[in-house]
Amino acid sequence: MKVSGICSGFGRGFGIAISLVILSMLSGCASGPDNESLCATVSGYQIPDESQGLYRAVVTHLNGKPVISRPNYRLAPGEYQFTLAELIDSPRLKVKLAARQTKTLTLHIEANQRYHLAAQFNRDKIYRGLDTDYWQPVVWAQEPHECEFLNESN
Repeated sequence: MKVSGICSGFGRGFGIAISLVILSMLSGCASGPDNESLCATVSGYQIPDESQGLYRAVVTHLNGKPVISRPNYRLAPGEYQFTLAELIDSPRLKVKLAARQTKTLTLHIEANQRYHLAAQFNRDKIYRGLDTDYWQPVVWAQEPHECEFLNESN
């Protein structure tokens, strides 16, 4: 009696089924994009075009929590609230120091993007006294930017 294989008694269909199971198990081990390591960058270090009424702004809070201002914030994709202080240096700005308050910008950021923050100076009229409508926080530029959280366990 001659035996041609371990699965010879089960037929060809069983061998194909086993092969498919093994392939599906191996595909789970294949390395694809790791969504947990994807991120985006929010930046405030570049000097925007003042001729367009754009000035630097610094982040004071992220999602309501105080932060030490830095040039870049690397964050997972999602929605964030940035509280900003404007750095408008224009002779047209005539408001009192008490009017120079922070404002909040809500952003939905996507992976592999860089967002540049600024203060948009509303030059439509001369703002005086305690009028806080003279500016608003904006994203003045968005660009593709590779961003990945480093795996610290390796």
